[in-house]
Amino acid sequence: MRQTRVHPRILGYLGRALSLELSAVQQYMTQASLVEAWGLPEAAARLREETVEEMRHAELITQRMLSLGAAPNASQLRPAGVGRTLVDLLRQDAILEGEIIAIYQDAFTFCQRVGDGDNGAFFQRLHQEELAHAHDIEHWLASLGVPRRGPDSDRIYF
Repeated sequence: MRQTRVHPRILGYLGRALSLELSAVQQYMTQASLVEAWGLPEAAARLREETVEEMRHAELITQRMLSLGAAPNASQLRPAGVGRTLVDLLRQDAILEGEIIAIYQDAFTFCQRVGDGDNGAFFQRLHQEELAHAHDIEHWLASLGVPRRGPDSDRIYF
């Protein structure tokens, strides 16, 4: 581990992001098993792909924390969001993705404010990837007949 001076608040953002990403892993993994039990193998496969993507994000955050000289610590995992239908599950996913997007946006903005371009670029990259996830969920919901809940097509309103 290299020792780099980093603002403690950035480490806080990384810790919260790790907790959210690992919560997403747990949620997608649980949902994949659930929809498979419902006889929806295509949905299960898609949710498993999301599980892998979120694990990749958790690994990137872990590596970043280690490179900054901090021990990774996911302090709180949230219970997996479940429901009675695929739509219920996807709405839970949209909510969690919205929280993840918000933490990355806040972290990026903070990094800009304190002049930390390296960590800012890291958070911005994850922010963009999570925006893509959120849009995928929104499009999946639309394909199931669920209308968008807001006038701005770039925002998730679930």
